[in-house]
Amino acid sequence: MVFKIVTDSTADLPPELAKELNITVVPVYVRFGDKVYRDRVDISEDEFYQRLLHDPIYPNTTQPTPQDFADVYRKLSREAEGIISIHISSKLSGTYNSALQGKELVEKRCHIEVIDSRVLTMSLGLLVIAATTIAKSGKSIQQVVEEVEQTIPSIHLLALLDTLKYLAKGGRIGKVKTLLGSLLSVKPMLAIEDGELVPVSQVRTRAKGIDKLFDFVKNVTNIQDLAIVYNTTPDEALALAGRMGSIFPKEQIRLARLGPALGVHAGPGVLFVAFRGRV
Repeated sequence: MVFKIVTDSTADLPPELAKELNITVVPVYVRFGDKVYRDRVDISEDEFYQRLLHDPIYPNTTQPTPQDFADVYRKLSREAEGIISIHISSKLSGTYNSALQGKELVEKRCHIEVIDSRVLTMSLGLLVIAATTIAKSGKSIQQVVEEVEQTIPSIHLLALLDTLKYLAKGGRIGKVKTLLGSLLSVKPMLAIEDGELVPVSQVRTRAKGIDKLFDFVKNVTNIQDLAIVYNTTPDEALALAGRMGSIFPKEQIRLARLGPALGVHAGPGVLFVAFRGRV
């Protein structure tokens, strides 16, 4: 069967990789006042981070509409027997529910399955990449969905943030709010558990935080895929990738940039490590 894979722009898949793997990315909306932009379509990462730092208007985000998803599903259904649509954790965004509603708007031209990844950024990206391989295995769509679901627990994420200010402004802080009062001079480190961001550590300096990102991966067995995500500090990401080369083939490490959709909430100066493997 011919399956098409769909995700949203919070997966932070590098555009050239999405194109190579024939993954359709539905953009999230970013709003500055009355101006609305499609993530990475109408506003680039560079433009967004400049505005985030200097524009007096604080941005917010909106998930793609059900109609956005319906339009994508209709187009893909002309050349596919099945569509597998994988999205950011439903506990962090309404995107998954919007995709479900979009599915209901589409005539039953082909089988559409929508999956709540329970993760975000390149941890979602790594799941979507794995799904493209699973989808080519000759299995039924139900078997592919089951295997994708079984892959989710093997995907892990650790994030180093420069500040919690942006998460708090955006109202997406959830369980991380327990750190707010103590983070005057430390850097928060977050993971994702059961679809939610949770605090796991706090460090005094970025250097110590980067060491923890490295240690997070160092003792993992059977790493199948590894990504480093940055937004405004590419040199740090490259240096970390160099260190990670002692653990995982450097040429296979995926470097990705946190896009506007998640940058609204994470702020500048973030580094994430995501991998697929056993902890």
